[in-house]
Amino acid sequence: MEDFIADSQILRNTISMKNLLLALFILATASCSTAQMTYSSKNKKAIALYEQGRDEPGKSVDPKTHGPNYAGGIALLEKALEKDPAFWEAHMVEAEMYESLNQPYKAIEQYRKALAINPNPTSGGSTYFYLGTLEYSVGEYENASKNLTTFVQTKGAHPEYVTRSKQLIDDCAFAIEALKNPNQFKPVNLGPGVNTKDSEYFPTITVDGKTLLFTRRLEDKRVEIYGEQEDFYVSNLSTFNTWETAIPMPKNINTLNNEGAPTIAADGRTLIFVACSDESGSYGDNRKGKGSCDLFYTKRLGNQWVDPINLPGAINTGNWETQPSLSADGKTLYFVRRIMTRGGRPDSDIYTSTMKDDGSWDTPVRLSNTINTPYMEESVLIHPDGRTLYFSSQGHRGMGGLDIFVSRMNDKGEWGIPENLGYPINTSADENSLLVSADGEIAFFASDRKGGFGKLDLYYFIMPEKFRPVKTLYFDGLVFDAVTKKPLPGKFSLVNMKTGKEVIKSEADQVNGTFTVSLPINEDYALSVSYPGYTFFSQNFNMTIADNQESFHMDVPMNPLSDIVTPRALKNVFFDLDKATLRPESFVELNKLRDMLKASPTAKIEIGGHTDTQGDAARNLQLSEARAKTVKDYLIQQGIEASRLSSKGYGETMPIVSDETISKMTKESEKEKAHQENRRTEYKFVK
Repeated sequence: MEDFIADSQILRNTISMKNLLLALFILATASCSTAQMTYSSKNKKAIALYEQGRDEPGKSVDPKTHGPNYAGGIALLEKALEKDPAFWEAHMVEAEMYESLNQPYKAIEQYRKALAINPNPTSGGSTYFYLGTLEYSVGEYENASKNLTTFVQTKGAHPEYVTRSKQLIDDCAFAIEALKNPNQFKPVNLGPGVNTKDSEYFPTITVDGKTLLFTRRLEDKRVEIYGEQEDFYVSNLSTFNTWETAIPMPKNINTLNNEGAPTIAADGRTLIFVACSDESGSYGDNRKGKGSCDLFYTKRLGNQWVDPINLPGAINTGNWETQPSLSADGKTLYFVRRIMTRGGRPDSDIYTSTMKDDGSWDTPVRLSNTINTPYMEESVLIHPDGRTLYFSSQGHRGMGGLDIFVSRMNDKGEWGIPENLGYPINTSADENSLLVSADGEIAFFASDRKGGFGKLDLYYFIMPEKFRPVKTLYFDGLVFDAVTKKPLPGKFSLVNMKTGKEVIKSEADQVNGTFTVSLPINEDYALSVSYPGYTFFSQNFNMTIADNQESFHMDVPMNPLSDIVTPRALKNVFFDLDKATLRPESFVELNKLRDMLKASPTAKIEIGGHTDTQGDAARNLQLSEARAKTVKDYLIQQGIEASRLSSKGYGETMPIVSDETISKMTKESEKEKAHQENRRTEYKFVK
């Protein structure tokens, strides 16, 4: 994988430092030349050309880069070396200029020539540090380790560089072993439906794996300076399992400005992306920013995307906010914030923010130093399982540049030590923008490798088993009026019955009533759905899915409050075994019942308790009465008038599944499920 985003096109920290040192070196030698500085060369023409080349970057501008004219300086230094090939100072300055141009191989060549002539060109051996750092950056790990070790052992070596060298020596050892033990990696191009002659990158995908949204960099003559810009495109997976021809997002999303780094919600209805200001400070029509690059938000209603707005809340600042990743429940946002350090070096860290009740985002919190380092962190991805984090970093043990890492959250909510994804997923180049499917089996990335359709193309590969997240599939459904069949935008929550924690809180589409969320498999969940004017819907289910099953579907019929005859089962109200003590996961559903009663202040209900036919009938009646009363008492504590509530225990007298039917069942699991259906708490409206 190659470095392919403007965000990442930043010289390594050592190169940034070298730019400063080069400027100081030029200034020092220039001032010393007036004092007839002694050079290793005695050739006057070589010295004259050297001094001209050394000074050229500060005197003229490169017409191609619009920066210091290093190319002109190199040309003059080459002429000096033609006059005297042993002029090691010229090799040194030429190496530094190539380094400033981000041409590491040529810089390495010149450093090696200088050291071959003079093994000790600088006090403290810093040349070995610069050479070793460059060798590490291009994957020459054996040479890098050798030269960095020489530097560390040199008397007078700069302490800060020694610390960095020891880290790089450790990285070299890791990289050498990684090369000896490569992971399976066979990237496959996504095909002509997605990839073109232009660059495609930064993919994001809906949790069902059927809609891919990505960034495409297009030539556009309307853009005056650069002649190109970034837009979003969408491709859908066909029934033949190929990606259909991508189409652009609507014009209120795509503008003449750059739109990039999108993250799409699990249901495909919420999009957060990055937009940056142009030279005039504009973010595009009807968009306002806070400085540099900001995160923007849009939502799809039916088939229409609303106009994007600056992400509400405290996330955006005058700094550079970029590369968002939205959690599966849409309530937590991970993103990258870039700042400039006091030394003028760019640094970026991963932050997280949670959505408040009013829909705005809270003050971001920087992830711990387990994840963030003093170097660059980028391209964060929170997997739909909510517990697996993928990101790129320069600061953790790696193979050079930005490597991709995975970290897993423990039961305390703490992120574990990041694990490098190894070679050949990671190389000495920059790797980033990894996208991992909900089931964890497939990963997507962008690359300009040979055999593509143009520049950067999108590829996928099979994720090695050891780096996969918890398998997560999608749970979808339709909320509708049970009588008219009209779609309803019901609000729903899902509670993990094992932990008692609410894992999803969302709402169905306002137009078509559909919803899609992602859930880790092999867990028990309680679903509650509510909508004004209707009794709420409740159900619980086990997300145990067959190997070839991709989703779990449930329709949600909502009964109007006008239907006062039919009893409604509170399927997500649970008690301790053989007791009338409510379990914590029951409170979500009971609070929905409370809210429904508060919204209908004249309504009165009876709470009915039911048991199965197992055990003593008298004991069952007593238990059912106690449980019904417990629910009534909870509602009273929640502010519902006692005069509107009554409770009654029915024991085993009103089973949903009869004993006769149960006796005909052959499997014990079927019989237990029938008994569970008989054990229930209900409510019904009374006059």
